[in-house]
Amino acid sequence: MIDRYARPEMKQLWTLETKFNKWLAVELAACEAHVKLGNIPQEAMAIIKAKATFNVDRINEIEKTTNHDVIAFLTSVAENVGPESRYIHLGMTSSDVVDTAFSLLIRDAADILLKDIEGLMTVIEKKAKQYKTTILMGRTHGVHAEPTTLGLKLAVWYDECARHLNRLRQAREEINVGIISGAVGTYANIDPFVEEYVCDSLGLMPDKVSTQIIQRDRHAFFMSVLATIAGSLEKFSTEIRGLQKTEFNELEEGFKKGQKGSSAMPHKRNPITCERITGLARVVRSYAVVAQEDISLWHERDISHSSAERVIFPDGTSLLDYMIVTFTDVLENLVVHEENMRRNLDLLGGAVFSQQLLLRLVEKGQTREDAYAIVQPLAMKARDEGLKFRDLISNNDAVRKVMTSTEIEAIFDYTYHLKHVDRIFNRVFKS
Repeated sequence: MIDRYARPEMKQLWTLETKFNKWLAVELAACEAHVKLGNIPQEAMAIIKAKATFNVDRINEIEKTTNHDVIAFLTSVAENVGPESRYIHLGMTSSDVVDTAFSLLIRDAADILLKDIEGLMTVIEKKAKQYKTTILMGRTHGVHAEPTTLGLKLAVWYDECARHLNRLRQAREEINVGIISGAVGTYANIDPFVEEYVCDSLGLMPDKVSTQIIQRDRHAFFMSVLATIAGSLEKFSTEIRGLQKTEFNELEEGFKKGQKGSSAMPHKRNPITCERITGLARVVRSYAVVAQEDISLWHERDISHSSAERVIFPDGTSLLDYMIVTFTDVLENLVVHEENMRRNLDLLGGAVFSQQLLLRLVEKGQTREDAYAIVQPLAMKARDEGLKFRDLISNNDAVRKVMTSTEIEAIFDYTYHLKHVDRIFNRVFKS
C-alpha cells in the first residue's frame, strides 16, 4: 500500500480487516444457501451467524505455520464458532472465497473513483463556463496556431472525463462477478445454486463459466481503464505545467501562504502538484502492464497473479483516487493570468490571422496556391522581423488590389473565433 497517497476511505477499503470481512460475507452467504438446500441445519446456522468472527493478528499467527491465508482465516473463524464450523466452506475452494470477495473490493474501489470523477467534472464544468470566452492562443506542435478559449480547452477535458466515467462504469460491471464453482469450476462438490444465492446476496453476477478463478482479462480491463484515466490526468497536468512556464505565465498552480518553491531560489513558484500527478500516472500505467501479464496462467489456475494483484490493485486504485482529488483541488485554486494571455496573442504581430487573409483572397477569386504565395511571405516577415502583419498586408499591392481597408481590418477580429463556442458548449454540457 502506498500510504503516502492513500486517502482514508480507499485506505480502509484495502485493509486486512476489510478483506477478511468480505471473505466472511462470502462464507456466510454460502452457508445460507446450504441451509436452503438442507445441507446445514437451521440451529447450526444460527450459531455460525452469532459466532463467526476472526482476529487479524490470530490469522497472521496461524499463517506462519500453514503458509496459506485462507486456511488461516478459516481456522481463526472456526476457533470462534466451535464444532458448527465444519459446515463452513462446504465444497468450496479458496478462490471461490478470494476471487468473489476481490470482486467486491474492486467494485467498492470503483464506486469511490466514480464519485471522484464526478466531482472533478463538476469543477471542470464550473471553470469552463467561467472562462468560456476567455481568449488565449491555441498552440499546435507547441507553436502559435490560432486563438481558442480557455473554456474550450476545459470543455475538452470535461468530455474526456465523461468518457472515462462510462469506461469505469463498464469496467465495474465487468468485474462485478462471483464464483462458487469448486476446485476447477465444474461444481462437482457444490450445487450451482450456492453460487447463484451468494452472488445474488452480494449484488454480483455469477460468472458464466470459470476454472478455479475468475478470468483475469476482467481485471486487466479494469486496470487498463485506470491507466487511461491516469493518462488523461497527466495530460491535463502537463498542459498546466506548460502554460505556467515563465515565458507563457498564462495558468499557474495556486501557491499557499508560507509555501516555498526552491531551497536556493526564493523567486520560484513551481507546478509541483501537476508534476507529482504526471509522475504517478507513470506508476499506474505500469500496473496495467502487470495486469495484462496476469491474464495468462497455467491450466485451470496457478498463483503467479496473486502476489502481483496484492500490490497493483490497492496501490493503483489508491493512487488514482489521490490523483483525481488532488487535480480537482489544483483546478479549484487555479490562477488564470488573462492579461498574459492577451499579451501572448500578439507575439507574432498578428500573423496568426493568416488563415483569414488566405480565405478572403480565395473568396476574391485567387487560387489557393496563389493566395498562399502572397500570404506566407508576409506572415513570415511579421514573425521574423517583429513587424505588424496588419501593416504589411495594408501596404501589399496584391492584397490592396482585391480588398478594401475595411475588409482588411475585419480580419483582425478575435471574436471571429468565438462564433461557434456556444454550439460546442451545448454539445458538451447538455449531454
